[in-house]
Amino acid sequence: MSHQPPQHQKQQPGVESQMTPKPKAEHPKYRGSDKLKNKVAIITGGDSGIGRAVALAFAKEGANITIAYLNEKKDAEQTQRRIEELGSRCLLVAGDIGDKKLCFKIAEQTVASFGKIDILVNNAAEQHPTENIQEISEQQLERTFRTNIFSYFYMVQATLPHLSEGSCIINSTSVTAYKGSHHLLDYSATKGAIVAFTRSLAINLIKQGIRVNAVAPGPIWTPLIPASFSAQEVEKFGEQVPMERPGQPEEIAPSYVFLASDDASYMSGQVLHPNGGVVVNG
Repeated sequence: MSHQPPQHQKQQPGVESQMTPKPKAEHPKYRGSDKLKNKVAIITGGDSGIGRAVALAFAKEGANITIAYLNEKKDAEQTQRRIEELGSRCLLVAGDIGDKKLCFKIAEQTVASFGKIDILVNNAAEQHPTENIQEISEQQLERTFRTNIFSYFYMVQATLPHLSEGSCIINSTSVTAYKGSHHLLDYSATKGAIVAFTRSLAINLIKQGIRVNAVAPGPIWTPLIPASFSAQEVEKFGEQVPMERPGQPEEIAPSYVFLASDDASYMSGQVLHPNGGVVVNG
């Protein structure tokens, strides 16, 4: 059983550089094999957590990457430096992806920088734990949905004119979409919406040769955790799964590499479940 030191951050979606211990974004034994060579990927929330791990794994596989982030400049620049050390190029775009105009700006700047878009990873999210549904304000409800699912629609609308046969979209959903969460009602609802969106969009784009899949992580040690929960809850985070520990971002990234690569050429509308052993039959 693994414990984290008690800690809490007062800002959403959290800052990785303030976490103890730092999340593990790179597995030392991971070796790229050109699975994404010369591809161009956009990753929302790619500055830290799962998004950072995916960005670094994509870079090791030969992709150039645009990272969209809210305001965590230090985290984003650290990720950018590492991507460039790995031999890939990285564009940073800051702002609120709940704003449709920003999503189109991300797509336009990516094409201007790299000439194309091959892979879209919708990953950014926020969550606000509440014990009682009566405590969920209208502002919080709209904010959570705007970040977690509206942005997915906006990013697809912005990138779709640039995608072509062989391109793919990967959406980050959550184990909470399948088993629920008593204190993440609005967050879980957005993650359920992402599952339905993934399945529907996969059917919608199948004839264009664009695959759409999703990943539903379990409890993963990312900045969102200390930003969401009390210090005492953080200390016990992840104990509830069969493996009795939280996962590390480096353990999730290979699922995204698989779905982005030709290895998953016969998969669309599906969800992968790296969640520490929770069987959800999804």
